[in-house]
Amino acid sequence: MAIAFVLINCELGSEESVILELKSIEGIKEVHGTFGAYDILAKVQSDQVEKLREIITWKVRKIPKIRSTLTLMGIEGQE
Repeated sequence: MAIAFVLINCELGSEESVILELKSIEGIKEVHGTFGAYDILAKVQSDQVEKLREIITWKVRKIPKIRSTLTLMGIEGQE
């Protein structure tokens, strides 16, 4: 099982709409608004690393009003 955590910065005031859109994407298992350097934390999960990459690159990063992302890939066996 491949897991990644995506830290997201979005345009000011767009957090709720971005969270709603993230929740509608298949493969997104959790979404949380955050305080600090990033606005949103999303947990993405898939059976294959390639599918995980596609979700992040072609779905998450294409959401309007997202300014930047930082992806942390989980290490299998250290869960």
